[in-house]
Amino acid sequence: MIWIQRFFWAGDSTVKQNNYTSFPQTGIGQAFALFIKQSIRIENYAQNGRSTRSFIAEGRLDAIDKRIGEGDFLFIQFGHNDEKKQDPSRYTESFGSYQENLLKFIDVARKHGAHPVLITPLYRRKFNEDGRTLVEGTHLDYPEAMIELGKRENVPVIDLCTSSKALIEQFGEKATRKWFMHVEPGIYPHFPDGKEDDTHLQYEGAYRFSQLIAEDMKKLGGVYADLFIDPDSDYEDPAMLID
Repeated sequence: MIWIQRFFWAGDSTVKQNNYTSFPQTGIGQAFALFIKQSIRIENYAQNGRSTRSFIAEGRLDAIDKRIGEGDFLFIQFGHNDEKKQDPSRYTESFGSYQENLLKFIDVARKHGAHPVLITPLYRRKFNEDGRTLVEGTHLDYPEAMIELGKRENVPVIDLCTSSKALIEQFGEKATRKWFMHVEPGIYPHFPDGKEDDTHLQYEGAYRFSQLIAEDMKKLGGVYADLFIDPDSDYEDPAMLID
């Protein structure tokens, strides 16, 4: 049997695998498949509204623990819901239980010989009154806590929070509306009244931010860079997946 390399997503709705019931909402985990080799299998365990605390409490990390193996990857992206202090079932302290929980994800990957990768949360599209710059600190100090943990544990950190903020500001308020869930009434059956949402993504946004992650991972080199499609090769034989 041919060995199939896999990578696992652990996270919230911004990376979740969506279906027609939430269309056109698209998670980064869906668009990321555009960049990786066809021979790599994606298993996306991300779910709406989850924090590190609730993801673990619901047994989702245990499910990954049972399936992940040597040479696989575990992408760990949390922060949007850990910061919700009003909800004790999800809230974590940034430099306390948040880091402790992230370490549990790292330990699951490492004990199986897999590669953990930390990803700071996607920046929220909240422009200041000038319409050019984004409101500072929409994720408080959770990105900094993740970065600090990554340095301490020698785990790669993809700082999507910083890179996504820069990209949103570069393209501006008007152009980035179509990246996020800004939809008019009467177009999509599951959003009959329309929607204005500066956290969740449509397909183009998921593609844009997946590209940021891919670019930063390629810079890591080695096994991380090897995940991605060679731009000089336009075809990969699907037979690679067959016994």
